[in-house]
Amino acid sequence: MTYAPLLITLKTAVVATVATFFLGIGLALAVARMRRFQGLADAVITLPLVLPPTVVGFFLLLAFGRRSFIGRFLLQFDITIVFTWKAAVMAAVIVSLPLMYRTARGAFEQIDPNILGAARTLGVSEWRIFWHVLVPNARSGILAGLVLAFTRALGEFGATIMFAGNIPGVTQTMSTAVYAAVQANDYDLAFEWAVVIIIFSLVFVSLMNIVISRTGVPQSRRL
Repeated sequence: MTYAPLLITLKTAVVATVATFFLGIGLALAVARMRRFQGLADAVITLPLVLPPTVVGFFLLLAFGRRSFIGRFLLQFDITIVFTWKAAVMAAVIVSLPLMYRTARGAFEQIDPNILGAARTLGVSEWRIFWHVLVPNARSGILAGLVLAFTRALGEFGATIMFAGNIPGVTQTMSTAVYAAVQANDYDLAFEWAVVIIIFSLVFVSLMNIVISRTGVPQSRRL
């Protein structure tokens, strides 16, 4: 049993979660402040959550393949996305972003608008309001979204195998390693990787519940 899938999975999940964190919070703020087309924007961002991951991977393949406009443009700079580690990160970001976005947006919308209004009345800048009012008051939701996004990226399979492939030592994650082991009739190896994924997921979800419980969030909002 080689540990390459574990290292690739952790590296992919960490990088994807960092990107998802900033994208999710930014989109949550932007959509929450929209006055028009809010429903449409919400539906587009949430779409990867309800689509089959293989469909997400297929459209990523179409968008960044060598025959696409983006793919041809990137090739001019000798940049290839498909079937690389970068593709694995992009797939993980796309499928985990809705979780971070919806959780952060829900947390932001529960903040009393009077608090924000009072801060603006005092002349506090929007940047300071974001970091000193919004984030502290929404920290439990943001932490929950962060952990959910990480665990989703950790177990991503469909979009990854379509867009990044299953190249050992390059794009083979633990999820795709399980698939490869089953295809090779090596059920013992598949079981080992499945157990590792379950352990990691349980650990991070448990940590999230501990952190949320210490912030005083009601039991109904825990996972």
